Amino acid sequence: MKQPLRLSVNQEPVEIWIESHRSLLDVLRNELGLTGTKHGCELGDCGACTVLQDGEPVLSCIQFALHAQDRQIETIEGLHQDPIQTAFDRHVAAQCGYCTPGIVLTLLALRKSGEAITPQSLDKALGSNICRCTGYTKIKMAAIEALGNQINEP
Repeated sequence: MKQPLRLSVNQEPVEIWIESHRSLLDVLRNELGLTGTKHGCELGDCGACTVLQDGEPVLSCIQFALHAQDRQIETIEGLHQDPIQTAFDRHVAAQCGYCTPGIVLTLLALRKSGEAITPQSLDKALGSNICRCTGYTKIKMAAIEALGNQINEP
């Protein structure tokens, strides 16, 4: 049985009818065509499916879409040359690019949190996303460039 889902995706109102068992990832990719949100492990372990819900990172593969009712969802398609993306380009921090949308959105949430960013909190944020290609060195360099003026040394 289908139910209505009303939410905002990248600042655009969306209203669709979906089955209650569908994940937010499935709806974003297959109903809304937002394929920047990646399908990785489907267990909530890899972070490839990370989107922002009301500014907080969520794993869209393990969240029912109906739990996003009346929420603000931001996907990588909603960003337009954010400084984080620019730093990723400059440092060639994305190789295959599969993990990049989730990492960029996680870093965006960290930047917008208003909390002091420490090297430890940066490592923790980056640790929520698995990258199998880069070894994180260039990703961390890009993150430090993009967030550098917010990072507080202990």
